[in-house]
Amino acid sequence: MVRQISLRKKEYSEIAGEIAGISPYIRFVAVVGGRGDLLYHHRRRGLRPMLDSKDTHYQFSHIAIKTGLEAAFDRALGPLEFVWEERKKVQILSFAIKKTRVWVSVDKKVVRSEMLRIIDSCLPVVRRYS
Repeated sequence: MVRQISLRKKEYSEIAGEIAGISPYIRFVAVVGGRGDLLYHHRRRGLRPMLDSKDTHYQFSHIAIKTGLEAAFDRALGPLEFVWEERKKVQILSFAIKKTRVWVSVDKKVVRSEMLRIIDSCLPVVRRYS
C-alpha cells in the first residue's frame, strides 16, 4: 500500500494523542501544516495557554517558514528529525513528518533524562507517519 503524501485528520488525532500520553510533563501537542495552519492539538487538562491566539498563529507561521528554509539543507545534512528548544518558561520539541511539524511543549522543570525519554518515545511515533 502506498502512503498518501498528506496525513488525514484521524492521523493527526492519533499522533497528538499518542505523544500527549508519553509523559505527564507534556503541556501541549500541535500538528502544524506546511503553511502554519493548526491541523490538530491536544492540551493537558487544567492548563492555561502560554500564548494568546495571535501569538500562537505567529508561532505556527514561524514554524512553517523555518520548515521551508530547513529544506534547503536536507540534501547536504539529511532531513530534519527534531529540534529541542529550551526557553525560560517552557521547553519545546518539534518533530518533522514530511512538511508537517509536530510541536510539543514540555514543563520547564523537567530533568534532561526525562526530556531524552520523551524525545526517544516521540521518534517512533513520528517515524511511523513519515
